[in-house]
Amino acid sequence: MTHISGQYATPTMKIDFKRALEGYKAVPDKFEIINIPDMQYLMVDGHGDPNTSIEFTNAIQALYPVAYKLKFASKVNLGKDYTVMPLEGLWWSDDMAAFTTARDKSKWDWTMMIMQPDWITNEMFEAAIQVIKEKSTPASLDKVRLEHLHEGLCVQTLYVGAYDNETETLLKMHNEFVPNNNLVLTKKHHEIYLSDLRKTDPDKLKTILRQPVARLTRA
Repeated sequence: MTHISGQYATPTMKIDFKRALEGYKAVPDKFEIINIPDMQYLMVDGHGDPNTSIEFTNAIQALYPVAYKLKFASKVNLGKDYTVMPLEGLWWSDDMAAFTTARDKSKWDWTMMIMQPDWITNEMFEAAIQVIKEKSTPASLDKVRLEHLHEGLCVQTLYVGAYDNETETLLKMHNEFVPNNNLVLTKKHHEIYLSDLRKTDPDKLKTILRQPVARLTRA
């Protein structure tokens, strides 16, 4: 379990985990090695180009109602208020070149996520789903799950710019910084979208790029 519970929560304050947690802090043009604890997220899996896939749109439209319903339940029932966290995504492909150099988005697999405090329980999650179903049923609501993710040792940086121009930064991370620091790539590529795409110029979008790694053992 990640340690993000009572030490931050009081009935008189709203917690912003982007400020409280180290994993949501990153510096432009600098790769940092950080240890990410076990954390829980609302998750929806899918496949295909996020710019054109209805599956991707449905995933986002299902995640946010659940996230806001849980925030409201936490504030009313537990006296713990917090800012709904930004959208995040795990990205991968059978051929990782489709994700880095080729950027063939039709071959991408993804898990879209919103982080949840560890005091959000499965019972609260199930109750939120039921309340939403009573009013409306987003197309992918039944695909939403509450699940823990442990990434451990990671390399991350803050990328500023259009999503389609991430390639150079990713290649520097994967092909230069990681091997030069006696590391190897392990789990899925992770992105945290700090900017509101609807209100931000593409050249000013802020995205944390995170890659789980492991240290190579010397023979």
